[in-house]
Amino acid sequence: MLILLPPSEGKAQRGRGRPLDLGRLSFPELTAPRARVLGALRSTSARPDAVARLTAPPGAAAEVARNAEILGLPTMPAERLYTGVLYDALDLPSLDGEALRRARRWLVVTSALFGALRLGDRVPTYRLPICAHLDGIDGLEAFWRSVLAPVLTAAAGRGLVVDCRSSSYVATWRPAAELADRWVQIRVPSASHFAKHTRGLLTRQLCLAGSTSSHVPALADELATSFEVNLHEPTRPGKPWVLDVSAH
Repeated sequence: MLILLPPSEGKAQRGRGRPLDLGRLSFPELTAPRARVLGALRSTSARPDAVARLTAPPGAAAEVARNAEILGLPTMPAERLYTGVLYDALDLPSLDGEALRRARRWLVVTSALFGALRLGDRVPTYRLPICAHLDGIDGLEAFWRSVLAPVLTAAAGRGLVVDCRSSSYVATWRPAAELADRWVQIRVPSASHFAKHTRGLLTRQLCLAGSTSSHVPALADELATSFEVNLHEPTRPGKPWVLDVSAH
């Protein structure tokens, strides 16, 4: 199983590890694209209009400026870096044993800066939304779409693709036709806060239960024991299943 999560705007600030080493991250095929985005981020973050180009509020000016020094910043595992509503509900620190091993094997965080990360990848705190305007890169969605397809297709293998990403990150990789029958988008019909919370709870449940489903309807049946679910078949070939989910 491949569970795709969005990054969070909120990030832990107290990394203590060694500086970033791109060669030690998962998905080594992404090393060159990552280096290009890192360079563009450092350049853009040093500009007078950096806050606007990174679509950040004025209060985030210090975070934006820190991007220019990112190569010297301490790192931490991605499982500790990302915070916020979804990650609070997922509550990775409370998982142990097989549930945590599943999380580290199944979960991939999509990232405007790194493309895709496993939970154990050590990265620094950064400020970069997918909608940012970086020097020399015409749109991060299109940039990552051009390189993520073979990487994430291989990561999916023969399992299901459970997609908990927001719409802007879905644009960075849409599984091709041969994967579409195993691709299910998780949709939560509620306000953003509750949608993030429910996606976090759902991801946690999958890691705890250790789903072995190889078909989307079977997965929906499993989740129905813990959530209210309504499964929609693909609207046409190549499109995903859509699973509406609400917490009890």
